[in-house]
Formats: sequence, structure tokens, C-alpha cells
Amino acid sequence: MSIHCNAKKEDIKKIVLMPGDPLRAKYIAENFLENVQTVNTVRNMLAYTGTYKNKEITVFSSGMGMPSMGIYCYELYKFYDVDAIIRIGSCGSYNKNLNLLDTILVDNSYTEGNFAYEWSEEECHIAKSNEELNKIIEETSKETNIPLTKGNAFCNDCFDGYLDDINKFINRFPKDLNIMACEMEAFALFYMAKYLNKKAACLLTVVDAYYNNESISSEQREKSLNNMITLALESAIKLCE
Repeated sequence: MSIHCNAKKEDIKKIVLMPGDPLRAKYIAENFLENVQTVNTVRNMLAYTGTYKNKEITVFSSGMGMPSMGIYCYELYKFYDVDAIIRIGSCGSYNKNLNLLDTILVDNSYTEGNFAYEWSEEECHIAKSNEELNKIIEETSKETNIPLTKGNAFCNDCFDGYLDDINKFINRFPKDLNIMACEMEAFALFYMAKYLNKKAACLLTVVDAYYNNESISSEQREKSLNNMITLALESAIKLCE
């Protein structure tokens, strides 16, 4: 069984929402779920299982970066028989039409890194989300009047906000992918889901807008993503039916 999670197998449900920040997982559990049970505390990678509209959902934090995401999503899929994971995270926007707190549904995740090669000696740098899961999220977006923009994202190993030359970084993006945002976990999630024949999707909220030179605080990043959280939960319960 898992060496990074002390949950019992029955404590983890088939559908998992996965924020990066453990405190965001705690926030979701305290503000959106009922009958909440803490199911993991190993390495303070907090996880909770509770009910949302009478459907059982697990919220499990992934930490930052592809290595951390790769560990936790693999163990959830492999050892806990999780069927689908919806990542809910924050991102920086590289699209002039996106504003702070806009929601993005990731279609393809592109990375310059070697996660796939290290895992299976595959030269793979683009991983795709699950089409069926994305369709459910898109339909739920319309039903709940929570707007989203679907597009491709860059999955990086270095926090782009600290780079010396951000324009040089942006200019390396493959032009045909029309990358609109940058985050740090989706490629590993999508790749592992495909490898294990599972489902994965990724919703992101814009917290930095490069072209508008705007950003929100760390506290806002933790607590001001309610539209994305609601959309993920409303989509997740459809998978429980």
C-alpha cells in the first residue's frame, strides 16, 4: 500500500478533487463538505472525505510540482482504486483576454521536462486530459452559469515568476499549442491517468496575469477560488451517480 498516505482504502472515494495547497483542501472541507473526516496527515498533505449534496467526495492535496503530483495521483489510482481526479489549482495567465479569477479548463498540458522519460523512457511532452470528464465539466459550467475558458497550459518545473527573462521563456512555447496559462502539476496527472487507464481533468483559476501585471495575495489564492471549487464539486457528483 501507499507509503505517503495513512488512509484506509475505504476512506478514499472514487472521485477525488486535488488542490495543490493542503490548506486549500482544508478550506474546501470546512466550507463545502458535510460529515467531514480527515483521512490523511502524512507529511501534512491533508486529505478529507465528506459529502457534497449527499455524494461522497475526497479532497486530497498534491503539493507543488510534477514529482509530488506524480506520487499522490499514482497512489490514489493504483492503491485506492480512484477512478477520476479533478485537479483544482491556480495559474498564471499569458492570454490578454483572461482576467484575474477567471477559470480555465485545461485541454492539453505541455512540459519541457522529462517526467515521462523518467517514468517509462517515453519522449512525451504533451499530455491530454480526459475528454469525457471535460465534457461533463463543460456541461456543468453552462448549467451553473460559472464561465470557463478551455485551452492549453504549460506545466513547468521552475516558478515562472522568478525567471530572469520571462519573455524568453514565453517565446519558447510551441506556437501551435496557443498556450494560455502556466502551472506545475497537470502534465504528471494527465500522464499517470493515461498510463493507468484512469480519468483526469484540471481546472485552474487565474491568480497572476502577465500582460496586465496583476496578481492576488497568498491568502486570496487559498480562499478566493470558490467558482472553480463549486464547478469541480458539481461536476464530480455527476460521476458519483
